[in-house]
Amino acid sequence: MSGATARVAVADLLEVTADLFATLGLPREAAAEVAEALVSADQEGQASHGVMMAELYARRIIGGSVTTRTQAEVVVDRGAIGVLDAGNALGQLTARQAIDLACDKAAGHGVGVVAVRNANHFGTASRYAERAAARGMVGIVMCNTRPLMPAPGGAERIVGNNPIAIALPTASGEPVSFDMATSQAAMGKIRHAAAAGSRIPSDWATDANGVATSDPNAAIQGMLLPAAGPKGFGLALMIDLLSGLLSGGGWGDAVTPLFGDMTVPYNASQLFIAIDPGHFVAPEAFAEQAQRAVERVRASPRADPTDPTPCRAPGDARRRAREENRETVPLARAVLVNLVATAKQNGVAVGRLEPLLATRPT
Repeated sequence: MSGATARVAVADLLEVTADLFATLGLPREAAAEVAEALVSADQEGQASHGVMMAELYARRIIGGSVTTRTQAEVVVDRGAIGVLDAGNALGQLTARQAIDLACDKAAGHGVGVVAVRNANHFGTASRYAERAAARGMVGIVMCNTRPLMPAPGGAERIVGNNPIAIALPTASGEPVSFDMATSQAAMGKIRHAAAAGSRIPSDWATDANGVATSDPNAAIQGMLLPAAGPKGFGLALMIDLLSGLLSGGGWGDAVTPLFGDMTVPYNASQLFIAIDPGHFVAPEAFAEQAQRAVERVRASPRADPTDPTPCRAPGDARRRAREENRETVPLARAVLVNLVATAKQNGVAVGRLEPLLATRPT
C-alpha cells in the first residue's frame, strides 16, 4: 500500500462483495452480477461507482429502501415501447433488464425505448449502453438524480447532475462509448475525494453559500456546478424530464438524496434507448464507418508535437484503465476500510482483504 491507496486483487473484491449481497438476501447469481458491476467500475477508473457503493447499498437493503428482488415489473409492453417499475431493486439488475428489453424491441422495430421508474443507482451508464453495442446496436442511457445543481445564476438546487451515455458498435468489436455527468464532476467523485482525504478542483462545486470550494466535504453540503454552464444545466433538465415524465416516475425534488435516509426509496427514473442500425443501413457499413471515425480521432495531431500520446476517442481512457487493472485495482484506503467493516458486520469472511489494512500508508 502506498499513500492512501491499496492495490487489491479483483478476485478478492468480487468474492467479498458478492458474499455481502448474498448474505443480505440476494440470490447468488444476482449478488455476483452486482459485485461484478461495482468492481468493473473500479477497473475502469470510475471509483465513484465502484465498491465504495457497496456499503451504501447494504445500508439501504438493511434500512428497507432497497429490495432484494431481481426483476422489475413490466407495466407497459407495446410495440417499440416499454415501461418498467423497478420496485426499488438494485439498479444494476433492473438496468440490465431494461436495456435487454430495449434491444429486443429494436431488433423488431428498429428502435426500442424503455423507461424505468422507482429505480435505484445503477452505477456507470456506459455499462448498459455498451451492452447494447455488444449486440450491434446503438445504446443511449440516461437517468436522473436528486437535485444538486442550481439554474444559471441561481442559489437553489434545481436539477441533478443527470448522466447520459451513448455507445456505438464498431468494426473492431470495441464500442465507441461516451459517458458524462452533466455537472463539471460527479458527486461520487467528490465523495471519493472526501473518503481519500483529497482536495478537488475549485470549479467542480460550491459550498452551501454558493462560493466555489476545493474542500470535498464543503462541496457535499453545497452545490455542483454544471458542465459548460447553461448548456450543462439545460441538458440535465431535459434528461430529468425525459426520464421522469416518460416513466411516470420521480423527477426534480421527488428524487431523494442517495446518501440520505436509508429507509426512504431513492425514487430515480431512467431511460434506455436501443437503435438497430440494420433497419437504416447495412450494419457492417455502419460499424466500419464508426471505426473510421474513432481512428481519425486517435490519429489526429497533437497541439504539442513533442507529445507522443495519441488523442483519445470517447471510452479510450476507461478501456486503458481496464487493461491496466485486469488483475488488481487501486482502492482508497477509506473505501477498503468501509468494505471490510461492512462485510464483517454482516458475517462475511473478508479473506485476504483485511491483512491489507495492517500495512499503514506512508
